Amino acid sequence: MTAGNPSSQVSTDPVTLQVMTNAIYSVADEMVAALIRTSFSTNIKDRRDCSGAVFTRDGQLVAQGEVGTPLHLGVMLPAVQTAIAAVPPETLEPEDDIIVNTPYPEGPGHLNDVTLVSPVFDGPHLVAYVANMSHHVDVGGFAPGSMAFGVWEHFQEGLQIPPLKLVKRGRIDEDLVRLITANLRTPVEFRGDLAAQIAANNVGEERLQGLMRKYGRETVLHYMNEIMDYSERRLSAAIGQLPQGSFSSQDYLEGDGISTEKIAIRVTVTVEGSELVADFRESDPQALGPINCRPPSVKACAYYLAKALLDPGLPPNSGAFRPIRVLTKPGTLMEVQFPGALCNANIVTTQRIVDALMGAFLQIIPERAAAACSGTMNLLNIGGRDPRSGALFNYIETYGGGQGALVDRDGTSAVQMHMTNTRNAPVEVIESTYPFFIRGYGLVSESAGAGEFRGGYGMRREFEIEAERVTVTLSSDRFELAPWGIFGGLSASTGDCKVVLPDGSVEQLPSKVTRVLTRGSRLISTTPGGGGWGEPCQRPAEKVRQDVVQELLSRESALKIYGVVLNDDLSLDSQATAEERARRG
Repeated sequence: MTAGNPSSQVSTDPVTLQVMTNAIYSVADEMVAALIRTSFSTNIKDRRDCSGAVFTRDGQLVAQGEVGTPLHLGVMLPAVQTAIAAVPPETLEPEDDIIVNTPYPEGPGHLNDVTLVSPVFDGPHLVAYVANMSHHVDVGGFAPGSMAFGVWEHFQEGLQIPPLKLVKRGRIDEDLVRLITANLRTPVEFRGDLAAQIAANNVGEERLQGLMRKYGRETVLHYMNEIMDYSERRLSAAIGQLPQGSFSSQDYLEGDGISTEKIAIRVTVTVEGSELVADFRESDPQALGPINCRPPSVKACAYYLAKALLDPGLPPNSGAFRPIRVLTKPGTLMEVQFPGALCNANIVTTQRIVDALMGAFLQIIPERAAAACSGTMNLLNIGGRDPRSGALFNYIETYGGGQGALVDRDGTSAVQMHMTNTRNAPVEVIESTYPFFIRGYGLVSESAGAGEFRGGYGMRREFEIEAERVTVTLSSDRFELAPWGIFGGLSASTGDCKVVLPDGSVEQLPSKVTRVLTRGSRLISTTPGGGGWGEPCQRPAEKVRQDVVQELLSRESALKIYGVVLNDDLSLDSQATAEERARRG
């Protein structure tokens, strides 16, 4: 097949640029919508742990859907480039699809993020690619969910799929699918979600081809490049407004599931003209346990935070990445060497990378940065045999916590932040799909970091296991080191997970563990809150009272932390509050 190259004769005008930007981003959005609508697993159809994107013929990211995972913003680009390097354009035909999931040498952040890449043809010309990335509930390995602790090699984490043609001229390679599913615990879910991924890419192909029929191939390809150049100009201009210099920060992970030693993530952010450099080379050596990163995941964190803090409306694409350089060192936590384990880096390490970066940006643009969020995606994998059907199952969910407070608002409660924006699955869906009974689900009182603007509250969910034997993996953090507050704001509460065994005894789980539970055990997961911003005594007394009314804060804490005096009927004693705050001030 021949290449479709943009013509140098096409001129650029700003109106058409905006029209084409919205049109191509709409293609990515519709891909994600199709993926969610047609998927099989709860993890995608309800929690939306997936992303879709449009790429140029040489593998540059042009557009990624708004409903998607921020982490995928950085890791889908090298995954696509790895795929098209292994399966060259001249070997591709219409209705082909490439599958890949391995993070080595460059690709998705972990094996669960199965990526499907499809060429887009306009007549005989290969003109672009569309791709989507979806977290599959199980890809084999040591334990259900493929994200176990207690492993130290990538081979133990699950089935590695190098770039291979999954679909050839519209026909699925059933031999390849049988080989893959023979290594999985939940082949029905895999097949269902894979079919949804194929369907989503079909939608993307059709919509891009429709744009080319409407505007012409040369025009569409020309504006793909212009969209990236536009994003580059915007971000370069934003960086150019920042104070020049170098700003350092660090934060820590609470062990790797094998050792409990703290592991440091160190970064120096340097503003050099209109370029931003994030240097992680002084971070600790790679860990034995599965919390190591490959460089694409580290880059994704830097791309995300630069967009969020400097230009939230910036169209995310390869052009927006050009003004940002991310430096990592082989053999460190930020650039693990093969075959180091890394399956939980997405869940834990990337969130701490953002915390370290936020610490640097607090020195650069304090008015835009936030207090620490809950700092972990707080993943639970529970797998076993469902007594209702006799089939193997795997439940996966990441639990939201408290958002860090901002300069002008409180943090949101029980929500995912930073590198994921997945939803909490509804109780009804969990109980109808898995052998669990949900005994409790709600916000955690007293968990928000106090401040003029308080952080968000963490959440608690309690399960009762109704299967005979299950394997549970908990992947979390911030059980010891609380999410920090800033500018006088207080730290939030830490996370916690405990098991009430059938005999009534209680076991406290570490933040990173894989273990077996039996029928009747109750698992109680509590996520951290978000840190506060500003002095607590500056918080409006009425807002403090509202938290007490909603039973998120006690009267005693209102007085002790905020200096707010409430009467027995929870009405505000304004005079006493004013006197108390004056005494403290």
